[in-house]
Parts: sequence; C-alpha cells; structure tokens
Amino acid sequence: MGLFFYYRRIHVKRRERVPLKKSVLFVSNHNNALIDALLIATQSGRFSYFLTRASVFKKPLVNALLRSLNMIPVYRVRDGWNTVTNNTAVFENCSKCLSHGEAVALFPEGNHHINRTVRPLSKGFTRIVFETLSTFPSTDLKLIPIGLNYEQADAFADSVSLYFGSEISAKDYLETDQTSEARRLKNDVWQAITQLTTHIPADTYEESLNKLQAVDADFLNPEAVNACLNSDFQTCSSKKPKQPKMLKAFFKFFMIVLLIGPYVIWKFLAEPKIKEVEFVATFRFGLVISLVPLWLLMVTLILALSMGFQFALIYFTLSLLISLLAVKL
Repeated sequence: MGLFFYYRRIHVKRRERVPLKKSVLFVSNHNNALIDALLIATQSGRFSYFLTRASVFKKPLVNALLRSLNMIPVYRVRDGWNTVTNNTAVFENCSKCLSHGEAVALFPEGNHHINRTVRPLSKGFTRIVFETLSTFPSTDLKLIPIGLNYEQADAFADSVSLYFGSEISAKDYLETDQTSEARRLKNDVWQAITQLTTHIPADTYEESLNKLQAVDADFLNPEAVNACLNSDFQTCSSKKPKQPKMLKAFFKFFMIVLLIGPYVIWKFLAEPKIKEVEFVATFRFGLVISLVPLWLLMVTLILALSMGFQFALIYFTLSLLISLLAVKL
C-alpha cells in the first residue's frame, strides 16, 4: 500500500517467469537502497529472504527494522577482515532456506549505486549456489535475474519497472571445476541483468547518458534504451507524452499545504542529513509511511474536536485525494 502511494507507476514485466514452488535465488541490480528490496518483495510473488550489506545494520533501530523485513547482513572485506568469517553461517543459512524450496534475494554488485550501469558482480552468490548444490544435491535451484529500472531514482513521485529474466538452472554449472563454473555463472548472470536494465558502458557513461536524456529515452523500457545504445543512437524511441506539468504542480502544491508538517521535517531536517543519494528515496518513503499517517490522524482529530467531525472528514478525504492525484498524474 505504501509503495502504491509513493510511486506514480509500478510496471512489472514477465512475472510469470518466477517459479512459485521451486527454490529461487533472485539476483538483481541495485540502484535504490532499501526500495529495491521492497519492490522485489512486493512484486515478485514470492516470500523472500534478502542479503544486505552489514554496514547498514549498525544502528539498533535500523537493525531491528531490517531484520523484521527478513533481511540478513552479509559482510564484505571493507567491513573488516574479522567480520568476513561471519558469512560462513550466513551462506549456510541461505542454503538451508533454498533446500526447503524458499526464495532468497541478493544484489551481486555488492552495494548500491544510482548510475545506469551494471557493474562487475561479486562471487558471493556463486558460493551460495555451489554450497547449496553440494550440501543439498537434490535441490532444483533456479536463479532469476531481475532488472530494476527507475525513471529518476531519487525523485518524487517516480515510476519504476521490474523486468524478470528467464530462469537459470544452477545444475547447468556442474560440468567442470567449480572455479571455472563460478566464473561462467557470474558472466551469464551479469549478461542477463544487463538485458533487463539500462546498461551504459563505464567508459562512455556521461556522454551516452547525456545523449539518452537528449532523446528523452524511456528508462522504464530497458530493452528500447539498450537497443538505442547498441545502434549508436540511430534507433531511439522517446517516452510517451506526460500530463500537463501545471496540473501536477497544482496538486503537488496543495498536497504540501495539507501535509506541511511532514514536508517541513523532510525538507529541512531529514533530507539535508542524507549523505548518499541512493538513500534519498528510502528515507523519504520511510517518512511517507510513518509521519504522514500520524500527521493526518493528528490534524483530523484536532479538527474533529474543534470544528466538528464533518469538517475533519472533509480534510482527511481531501488530503488523500489530492495526494493521490499529485503522485499519480
């Protein structure tokens, strides 16, 4: 429900590719911090456990929140050599979950980044795959690549599309030695993800991004954008025309007026403290689903006590309607 009010549009493509009763390892690009995990959790059709970098679990409140969302800390070398050994238990737990036909999701790039490119993948997910097949050889493990595509990841209200790729059977990677097969699996997963999200090569990133923006490329359609890139910008399609900006600005202005309390807290207290742009949407979403309902209830209660129930109901209904129009138009 929260994502519905936060995003203008959420497009899900080829969700039918997700096995509903098999062991599944989701592997996705990672642009938008916690939002990425929430979208996969709510749109994949599977109850999933998520591997998340351990550094974000440091604060007690965040730690409690993330664990309540089935997120498991995974440790990297940059978190300290002494912590990496904790991954043994983490990977064993993942293998057990997968052996029971459950779903695990991770972001094999290692951390988030807002750029429209898929970076080299870490080897952690291959370790989970081979450990699962070694310990539980009867497990029919499938990897499902996912492409997350944001129109503008740090904007509000943004639109997003999720593209589910064809399943990759883990047992197809048991032909030769594990090192070679792990390398092949990493490459195949990387190739799959680059087909499901916009992938701009690093060496021409700024130039290519500027050209895509100049032709008004539809970043919600990675297949069209990648085709544009591969054709050297000869076959590029533009986004569909949007609603008049004045109308959206009108509703957005009144939404701010009606929700002035949460807006002030976000704009002047919370947002300036965010150091990584990838966390902007996550913290804004957290505010939307926490402070906005509290504000609406508080103001509605005050109006009901001071001006009557009917006036309070008008405010509450109008706030929801205008906010919905400001987001969805």
